[in-house]
Amino acid sequence: MSSVSSLSSKASSKPVTALLDQSALTDLAERLVAAAKKAGADAADAVAVRGVSQGVEIRDGRVEESERAEGDDVGLRVLVGKRQAVVSTNDIGGGNVAALAERAVAMAKVAPEDAFAGLADAALLAKTFPDLDLLDPYVPSLDELEARAREAEEAALAVKGVTKSGSASAGSGIGGMVLVTSTGFHGAYLRSSQSLSMTAIAGEGTGMERDYDYTSAIHGSDLEAPAAIGRSAGERAIARLNPRKVATCKAPVVFAPRVAGSLISHLAGAVNGASVARKTSFLKDKLGQALFDSSIRIIDDPLRVRGLRSQTFDAEGVAVQRRAIVDAGVLTTWLLDSATARELGMTTTGHAHRGVSSSPSPGAYNLHLEPGDVTPDELMADIKDGFYITDLIGSGVNGVTGDYSRGASGFWIENGKPSYAVSEVTIAGHLFDIFKSMRPANDLVFKYGVNSPTVRIEGLTIAGR
Repeated sequence: MSSVSSLSSKASSKPVTALLDQSALTDLAERLVAAAKKAGADAADAVAVRGVSQGVEIRDGRVEESERAEGDDVGLRVLVGKRQAVVSTNDIGGGNVAALAERAVAMAKVAPEDAFAGLADAALLAKTFPDLDLLDPYVPSLDELEARAREAEEAALAVKGVTKSGSASAGSGIGGMVLVTSTGFHGAYLRSSQSLSMTAIAGEGTGMERDYDYTSAIHGSDLEAPAAIGRSAGERAIARLNPRKVATCKAPVVFAPRVAGSLISHLAGAVNGASVARKTSFLKDKLGQALFDSSIRIIDDPLRVRGLRSQTFDAEGVAVQRRAIVDAGVLTTWLLDSATARELGMTTTGHAHRGVSSSPSPGAYNLHLEPGDVTPDELMADIKDGFYITDLIGSGVNGVTGDYSRGASGFWIENGKPSYAVSEVTIAGHLFDIFKSMRPANDLVFKYGVNSPTVRIEGLTIAGR
């Protein structure tokens, strides 16, 4: 258990060129760690986070919102024996380094003991930092972002049947982290991001429907075209008009790629070492067991070039690596940081994440379900009656029991093809059964942080009228 304290001051505005220079943050982190040791800490680490973001939102051709935010934050974690504390500040001038360190050590001395607290094993720390191409040197201006949003909105409104704009937004940002530990680790990275989204509304009165599309990427050149995003959002909204109810039944369910990734996210939550250690995961006793068909592989890849969540070391400085969380259908690993690994009698997998005001905790990076060998059309060709899901509502998934229940909308499948729009239904089952019957198509595209091809699941309960 940690104690947490925070100090604040207004961050100053800096040009982009200054934001790319992390040397001052590195120097501050080094001084904080040294000051902590001098103040009596047995071990310490410091993390400094830098970020700048800007965005524009357009509705009906007018700018509704334009914003820019930037700032630096730094956090210091100290350990005195098995007691630890975390303090943070966004006053990065460095004038209060000694006072901050002394406060952290004083807090640690009165914190409860944590048998599993401690820095990562020095032998596991990253020593090489491959270039993952995570920084686009070109930062679009607010005018350019506005132009992208306008183009997307115009394309959506040009789709016949689209009656209103739900808004179009475009944004960009640069974020980075510096980590210094008393065990000798020094690491830093920067990652850019750009995004564009459009929400379109079709129909009139009580018969209105809305849908969206969006694109995000590390490099602007990897974004989908604004006109394509707008047109897709408009066509999706049109397709949802005049939805019908369906009778309650059990039937095959097909998840479109943009919602199929949620199933992989449920797995990631269940294999998170913190949940396993607390015994709050329905998979807590399933390591090494076959949970899926033998054809299924689920990968976590922090080293993917231009990956949305890529990085070369975790929040404790541990080297990261590509891992098959599920291989040939078998659950192969938990996602662990050092503390949860010690609690479970294992070794960290390099999955520590951390903010400046908290101690590390485990989490995934770039997750994906590897594709199958059939097209989406072939995947549903033999379905006489079924449900093709394009949108999920709510979060009715119990991570302790594995029970699954979520609101959904999409299209009813008749004789192997999506037919008419369906809304206001609930799908229900158990994640064990969902995982066991999961069958992927071959249309995997790396578009999100969690990616999946189209997926078919057998025998879910569909609650309708």
